[in-house]
Amino acid sequence: MPYLIEIHPKYFILKDSALNMGQIRDIMEKKVITINHDKMVLDAARLMKEKEISFLVVLKNKEPIGVVTESDFVRKLAANDKVASKAPLSEIMSYKFRSVKSSTEIEVAVQKMLNNKIKRLLVVDEGKLVGVITQTDLTSFLRSKLLIEGTVENIAEED
Repeated sequence: MPYLIEIHPKYFILKDSALNMGQIRDIMEKKVITINHDKMVLDAARLMKEKEISFLVVLKNKEPIGVVTESDFVRKLAANDKVASKAPLSEIMSYKFRSVKSSTEIEVAVQKMLNNKIKRLLVVDEGKLVGVITQTDLTSFLRSKLLIEGTVENIAEED
């Protein structure tokens, strides 16, 4: 198998001398659903339900300032007995988020997600949101890449 994940107490390292997966721009989701920072929590919940998604990127002046996730609704809204129609989004959104550039190598993004134990990375170029990459996106990509490489190896062995 061409990929080795070396586990250290605080981080993971992906190793392979021939590892060349491409750049984030090749696999990122370009159609990111966003919401303006001055909306209410109810607006975010309705949008997430309508689009059948688990998170939204929160924008201010067209620049990302945070994210709101399903777990934010549970931990910061429901657990504190707040009313969604009366709570501003700013009260439950997470202002801390991790990002990469679209030119970032895929293996670097994987490394960042593993080391920081996060489910998504915003893709930001020059302060503007251009995409998002999630664990699901990376898993699908890596699975496809492994299957393709396995098939190529099997064909080469048959020759």
